[in-house]
Amino acid sequence: MSETAVTDLPGSSVTGSKSEQAYQAVKARIVEGAYSPGYRLVLAAIAKDLGFSVVPVREAIRRLEAEGLVTFERNVGATVAGIDPTEYLYTMQTLSIVEGAATALSAPLIDSVAIARARAVNEEMRHCLQHFDPVRFTQLNQDFHSVLFEYCPNPHILDLVHRGWNRLASLRSSTFRFVPGRAHDSVDEHEALLQLIESGADADAIEKAARLHRSATLDAYLAQSN
Repeated sequence: MSETAVTDLPGSSVTGSKSEQAYQAVKARIVEGAYSPGYRLVLAAIAKDLGFSVVPVREAIRRLEAEGLVTFERNVGATVAGIDPTEYLYTMQTLSIVEGAATALSAPLIDSVAIARARAVNEEMRHCLQHFDPVRFTQLNQDFHSVLFEYCPNPHILDLVHRGWNRLASLRSSTFRFVPGRAHDSVDEHEALLQLIESGADADAIEKAARLHRSATLDAYLAQSN
């Protein structure tokens, strides 16, 4: 398997500590599928590829293990975590609740500039449907929802949302690959959600719409898996 230099990875950071750069590089490869579930992460090989010593790579792997993207076994070492259907189910169920709440709490604080930013991202997602790229679509999907929940004034709820997204990171690149038809509906639901926020709908209506939007993706995935 050919490797890519850290500076060539899409979205990778060339600033910050070597540990941070190694973290971003390895995480990107996991999310994009270059390092698939079960892939053995050989620290020395990764360090050589990135041009670093083993120390920052080890620190990066520990961070990824804490996020659930990497597992460590005695006599085996670090490997990319597998996709656990039950964990996916529980994470999506939890995320639908906390992200719905975060979006509802954010709504009164979302101004017209933020709405325009979210709508522009959603239009990029619509354009992406023409030549479907599930990895690109998923990144745009996260960007869209980030606009809607980033104004949440409750830091504890916001932390739970971020934890949920981190847990899904290893699967996010392939979710819409499994259910590409869901992508079309998702874009339409995004616009409906923006219209609710623009119209000043009450918090319950916005929270319900956001929760159902997340649940619909889970339902589509489970239907495809059965």
